Amino acid sequence: MSAAQTGDLIVDIGSDRTYPIRFVRNTNVVLTEIVKRHTESKTAIALVTDLNLQLAHPSLFEEVLENVPTFVISPGEPSKSLHRLGEIWDFLASIRMDRKGTVIALGGGVIGDLTGFAAASFLRGVACYQVPTTLLSMVDSSIGGKTGINISAGKNLVGAFYHPREVLIDTSFLETLPQVEFSAGMAEVVKYGLLGDLELFERLESLDCLHPRHPELSTVIRRCCEIKARVVKEDERENLAEGGRALLNLGHTYGHAVEQVAGYGVYLHGEAVAIGMAAAVEMSRLKGWVSGEDVDRVIRILKRYDLPVSLRAPLASIDLLDAMQQDKKVRQGIIRFVAMRGLGDTFITRDIQEETVRESLAFIGAR
Repeated sequence: MSAAQTGDLIVDIGSDRTYPIRFVRNTNVVLTEIVKRHTESKTAIALVTDLNLQLAHPSLFEEVLENVPTFVISPGEPSKSLHRLGEIWDFLASIRMDRKGTVIALGGGVIGDLTGFAAASFLRGVACYQVPTTLLSMVDSSIGGKTGINISAGKNLVGAFYHPREVLIDTSFLETLPQVEFSAGMAEVVKYGLLGDLELFERLESLDCLHPRHPELSTVIRRCCEIKARVVKEDERENLAEGGRALLNLGHTYGHAVEQVAGYGVYLHGEAVAIGMAAAVEMSRLKGWVSGEDVDRVIRILKRYDLPVSLRAPLASIDLLDAMQQDKKVRQGIIRFVAMRGLGDTFITRDIQEETVRESLAFIGAR
């Protein structure tokens, strides 16, 4: 991997919906410009954020966003709900947001997904800026236009493809991020190495542990964004029968099932994805597609970041299997899994028997 680069990345979807990923050094300055522009043009602007971020960055809210109507939610996956979505709709209506207005999503993946869907659906679509403040949202969820909420039947089953006006990434937010949240984001970073960039994976193996002030962190984040932008360009709406955007769900079929069955909020999303990747690489070993050493390498890198590779408390395999049937990759009742032919080489397969799935679930501690 080369030294850190500067300049924007472009998520090129071949239309007026193409947008930049901007790497900024001072979000206060950039947001001040955005707010000023809307104030001068007398167009509505609103902010959705969470309580933890508001408490961690008082100067941002007191000096830059003081006069911006703000909706604050409780942090965590349970907030990504129909109830909270309805409250945001009512909030936008109360400030008389019109179709020329803009909503800023300032926070992690929950804020980005929830606010993005609110922007997509209010008045059939108002502009949205994604300002991710967690590692997971910087490398993954803020890019690509997937927005949505969870319902009792499953995670992210209701939503819309709705791209932001811009994505603004300022890594200084990570300096106030709890360590457990940073580790959860590293699960998605590892995922990018496993799904198509062996050089990235090997770089992660060779580095000492990344942390918010690590000199290599910005380069790693940018590389993940490049991969995500390329995949979105090739398969914006996950329509390709093989490969494409579905590969970004490595570990997610298992992980989403873990989140649902355990109860939203028991595991951070990145923690569930880490468990899911452990199950996925073991499933691939059981099929003879990867080696035991490959499994060990994946487990080692996940453990290096204190990510779980097995369930903290047993869950029933039958419940996890039932939850997997709600996965968005299911076609004609058959679960399509993201599997590995080797580290850095993933593919979509339907050729996974239930017994193999059960064995891979036992590997992560399901009963």
